[in-house]
Amino acid sequence: MSEATWKAFSERVTWDARFHATVEAGERLSADALASVNDRNANVLVAVAALMDRRVDTGEDDNALGQEVARLDAKLNVLMEIVNRLLLPQSSLPPRIAVRFNALGMVLPWDGLPPVGQPVLVKLHFDVCRALPLELPGIREAGPADGKGFVGFEGLTEPVRDEIERLVFRQHRRQVAEARANAAQG
Repeated sequence: MSEATWKAFSERVTWDARFHATVEAGERLSADALASVNDRNANVLVAVAALMDRRVDTGEDDNALGQEVARLDAKLNVLMEIVNRLLLPQSSLPPRIAVRFNALGMVLPWDGLPPVGQPVLVKLHFDVCRALPLELPGIREAGPADGKGFVGFEGLTEPVRDEIERLVFRQHRRQVAEARANAAQG
């Protein structure tokens, strides 16, 4: 199972970035606990997608509606930052680590990961909504041979997996567009 999970993970688009994250060793979650985690994750993913997908077009839309949307966007940014600081100050966040993830699993450069076969819970904090971490139950599995650890996610519902895939794909598309724009400028 472990090699199959790693192979499937490796063949999909991933999001590579530095996130505030923790990995807690533990036991497999009960059905009720998994249902609760999946409900929370669905809400977190909707919030993260909405906050990340907001765009402010400056200069292209001179009408009053466009200007009002830009003002509301700026106010929402300030409000979210205030909420984030109140609920989870920067000093309370776990350290940032480089991760690569998709709906199937996550690669972490973490020496402190539990041994292969151990159940874990990964908590991943997005900058746009850092007070609400994505909670990803899984199993520490054999992965890359470059000293990084691999966690194969376990117990996520299909709707949650689908939302993670959409989020990862949109971020990948954004990164490709930014790379192209930077290459065209340079």
